[in-house]
Amino acid sequence: MLKVGLTGGIGSGKSEVARRLAGYGALLIDADQIAREVVEPGTPGLAQVVGQFGTAVLARDGTLDRQALGEIVFTDAELRGKLNGIIHPLVGARIRDLEEGADQDAIVVEDIPLIAENDMAGFFDVVVVVDVAPRVQEERLVRDREMTRAQVAARMAAQASREQRLAIADIVLDNSGSLAELDRQVGELWAELSRQARSAPGNLSDPGNTVGG
Repeated sequence: MLKVGLTGGIGSGKSEVARRLAGYGALLIDADQIAREVVEPGTPGLAQVVGQFGTAVLARDGTLDRQALGEIVFTDAELRGKLNGIIHPLVGARIRDLEEGADQDAIVVEDIPLIAENDMAGFFDVVVVVDVAPRVQEERLVRDREMTRAQVAARMAAQASREQRLAIADIVLDNSGSLAELDRQVGELWAELSRQARSAPGNLSDPGNTVGG
């Protein structure tokens, strides 16, 4: 099994890369999706979040109002740490269950936004960073998610810097171009991951390899 950590800043297009890798046959583990599942109504996770932040983070239907919660934690590092202290152990346990159920020859791609922030690079055989310039992140978030520039700034400030992400990368995928260019790069990435999966343990690519560069 080849464990691949896939990360990138908000608005980098990491999810587009993840979907394409799944289409090639990767076993995709989406940490954001799992984070939603562990706070669904009736779960211990949601009860813990409400206990910490109050009922103001609940929507009328009893689900977690992620936008309201985000407005609280993304501007307060201490509160963000308390939220992570609830969510991360639950997500980690579910990820371990999925890893244990994977085939021995699987390429497991774990789509995790905060690999750099949580010092997780060492848990993976390969770390792939989807990279774009900060101005591109901002433009995409304002255009595609209808976020204000203040909201974008707060969320980007809550994540690792571009330099910090690139420092942990084994492979860098530049997603500042067209979707056709992204398709080409993901094809090259999949070929490289497949090669590494066939190799003996420890025979991985040199740090700093850039796909499409």
